[in-house]
Amino acid sequence: MRADACRRSRTPIRRFAACAAFLGAAASLGGTAAAQGNAVYPSRPVRLVVPYPAGGPTDTASRIIGQKLGEALGQPVVIDNRPGASGTIGTESVAHSAPDGYTLVVMTNPTLLAPHLTRRKGMDWFKDLTPVAGAYDLPIVMVINPKALPDVTTLQQYVAYAKAHPGATDYTSASNGSFGHISTELLKSLGHFDAQHVPYKGSAPAMSDVLAGQVPMMFSDMVAALPHIKAGKLRPLAVGSARRVSFAPEVKTIAEQGFPGFDAASWAGIMAPAGTPRDIVGRLTAELARILADPVVQEKLQGAGTIAAYLPPDAFAKRMRDDDRKWGKVIADNGIRAD
Repeated sequence: MRADACRRSRTPIRRFAACAAFLGAAASLGGTAAAQGNAVYPSRPVRLVVPYPAGGPTDTASRIIGQKLGEALGQPVVIDNRPGASGTIGTESVAHSAPDGYTLVVMTNPTLLAPHLTRRKGMDWFKDLTPVAGAYDLPIVMVINPKALPDVTTLQQYVAYAKAHPGATDYTSASNGSFGHISTELLKSLGHFDAQHVPYKGSAPAMSDVLAGQVPMMFSDMVAALPHIKAGKLRPLAVGSARRVSFAPEVKTIAEQGFPGFDAASWAGIMAPAGTPRDIVGRLTAELARILADPVVQEKLQGAGTIAAYLPPDAFAKRMRDDDRKWGKVIADNGIRAD
């Protein structure tokens, strides 16, 4: 049926019938074209923005997942490191990208909480991005220098020592507003003890001064602390997550040591710009579910110091909202600001 046949029909009834047939055929062809367009996704490489520097655990884990996702999609997944401002620079760039499934971002809870720390207006991850899947957890561990605190071997002993020796249990972290900072502040409020925060510009110098005994305690990424724990240079007191960590099963959780319900685990997931078609998001979610269930991928992620932790979009969104409320309150109650 051609459009000119619709226009040339001589009687109103015939014209109506001809035009209806034409429009119906056009709609059918349009639907087929749309279906074909979605069916061929992706037809070019997909860019995965990692809003942190290359070489860290977030970058390493993202490359493991990105490689497998590229294999599943039949197109390369290109890692694009865009660090800065607790991950907000790279994440905002994705929020402003075309919602076509070709630009994704790794969301972490430090980036999630950045609006609370900077008070910058215009950042609304829940409005500007759509969850694809939760991907992995990055366990944190509370460690002390055993020479600085030789008699402290448990979390309860640390709390008791901190109460008895004000000013002797300073702690450090990568920066003001870092996840190690806010996790310690939550523990302080629950344990009713005080310890002065000594912020650094980065986790490496913070760790160096804990190893040197300049500052006795910090919450560290497990992957960074584990070699020093094994060498006896650091003593682990507790992991922050709700469950023990598989590659350090002897280290008890904070919840097990008198603080039930305590859960401080850094995490990461994949997000896309708001408005990305549901079928494309669904395809990505399904592929990530299969990838993160693969024992080989799980082993590689563990080697990077992370734990595969797949969550479907709704559950990932709930985790984000729960953490936003929980840690937002800790930040507000303690007047914490980013550097």
